[in-house]
Amino acid sequence: MAANEILQEAKKLHKVSDSLEVLAAQTTPISEALSILSGSIRGSATLLEILVALKMTPKPGFDPGIN
Repeated sequence: MAANEILQEAKKLHKVSDSLEVLAAQTTPISEALSILSGSIRGSATLLEILVALKMTPKPGFDPGIN
């Protein structure tokens, strides 16, 4: 079902966002830019989850988790 695939992609985006936050903490010259990108990616993941919640029905028992 498409809803589950979209939720899986949202989960991947959350992981990318987390990774960028770690890199931001370690990379002073571009930390602000990485943090901004991380927030944007996390926001996109959240919007995908909201879209699925409002417009689609995930497979029963599906738990994409956040991390």
